[in-house]
This record gives sequence, C-alpha cells and structure tokens, in this order.
Amino acid sequence: MVSKKGYIFIGLNVVRALSIVALLLLLASSIVTMVQDVKSVNAFIAAGKADGNIRATTSVNSTDADCINPDSDYVDGSTVPNQPAGAFWAVLNRLLIIFQVIVLIMSEVGWPAAFFDRFFPILGDAFGLGALGVIQCLLGAAVLSHHVDKFSLVSAFFLFSLGCVNIFLGLIFRESAKWRRSLTSWREQDRPGGPPPVLPTAAPRALVMAQTGSSADAWEKAREAAGGDASRSGSQRSGMGFGRQGEKAALARGYTISRPEEALPTYVPKRTVTVRDSALSAGDSETAV
Repeated sequence: MVSKKGYIFIGLNVVRALSIVALLLLLASSIVTMVQDVKSVNAFIAAGKADGNIRATTSVNSTDADCINPDSDYVDGSTVPNQPAGAFWAVLNRLLIIFQVIVLIMSEVGWPAAFFDRFFPILGDAFGLGALGVIQCLLGAAVLSHHVDKFSLVSAFFLFSLGCVNIFLGLIFRESAKWRRSLTSWREQDRPGGPPPVLPTAAPRALVMAQTGSSADAWEKAREAAGGDASRSGSQRSGMGFGRQGEKAALARGYTISRPEEALPTYVPKRTVTVRDSALSAGDSETAV
C-alpha cells in the first residue's frame, strides 16, 4: 500500500511531467508563430513594392521593417504590429520566450542543478515551485495577450493553468516541494526528521589566535598536573586584559596573535618632515629637559 508520502511524490511528479509537456508545446508553437510572422512580413513587403499605397522600407537588418499600412494595425496573418521596427520587436519577443522556456525545461529536468543553485537560485533546489509557477503564468499571459492561432492559444492556456497549480503547490509545500518530488531522494523520504539539513558551503573563517603544537601540549599537561593551582592561576590571569601582560600570558600558553598589516589608502599622501616640524620637535625636547 502506498503511503501518504508516496501519493505526494506521485502527484508532484505528475504535475512536473505536465509542466514539461506544456513548456514543450509552447516552445513548438512559438517557433511556428515566429516562422509564420517572418513569412507574413516578407509577403507584406512584397505587396508594398507592388502597390504604391503601402510603403515598406527595410534597413540593414532584415527584421527591422518599417511597415506602414493605414488600413490595419497588424501585418495580415501575423502577430507583428504595423509600426516602425514592428517585425524586429515581434521576432525578439518570440526569441525571448523560447529562451525562457528552455531555461524552465532545464530547471524542471534538474540539469544542471549546480548552475541554478549558484546563478539562478529561485529555480534551484533550495526554492519551491512558487517562482516557477509565476514565470509560467507570465509566459502564458504574454502569448495570450496577442491574437494567435489555436495551437498557440491552447499551449499558452495550458501553461498558464499549470503555472497556477505550481503556485498553489509552492504555497503548500514551500521549499520542500522539489525535495519531495526528487527521484534521488526517494529513499530518504522515510527519515523521521524530514529533509536532510542543508550544510553550509563556505568554510569557516580562521580564528585570530591559534595554538602551536608543542607549547600548547606542554601547557595542557602542566595545567592538568597542577590541578587546583592551575584553576587559581587561570582566575588570576583572567584579569590581565588586552595589554602587554595579556599578550605575554597568551604567548606563554602557546597562542600566537596575528597583527594586521599597517597600510594607508592610496589617496592619502605620505607625510614629509618640514623645517617647522623639526624645529617644533627640537623645542619640545628642550622643554622636556
């Protein structure tokens, strides 16, 4: 019999598979729409050259088309706006959507996990599904805000629905959602303490004071042999403070104190001794005598 954690694991992976399918559908529909837009713009430019009422001028870049037709706001049969550089921005919009879809597919597959954890942590393993759902909703809304064909319409609506589901799952399971659906951590699902603790990746900073080997061992042996005398001497040394006496006591115990290197900023000029400074120092020495 499948346990409660097993049902959660299966449900989250079903949503994960549907998300990948929806992203692949949106990727295919975006490529098809971009190709159709380019064909429509080329046909519009060819018609403008044949008809004097339509003015079409192209720049060095073939996508920078200035298509102006007073009869329509969009190029016929496309999602390209009939305005200066409309083809360029339409193609760029589709390329950005394709790039985002590829990134989301890689995030859902979980490869490369180290890349997302370091450079794009909201799609990594340490975050839940909320950010993923928000991005999916934004992509779906960006496509649904234009007049597109049925294939693109269904793909965008399907992706937007799954984005809402991922947002809901992110609010329920929070940051443990991706761990619960992970295939590699299925054996760790039965741990009584839940997900394993996240260990810090950065190494701890070195202490200022460090013990040396031989002197530290000798001091520890002498303190164990002295017993109560060592405790009394320790209580007496506790009031030595941070001056010269405290430094001597630390050196006797085998500790070394590292001093920071003295340095001045590059913009501070070096002080030069003038005749006035030498005269003042001579006068101070005579007064002291």
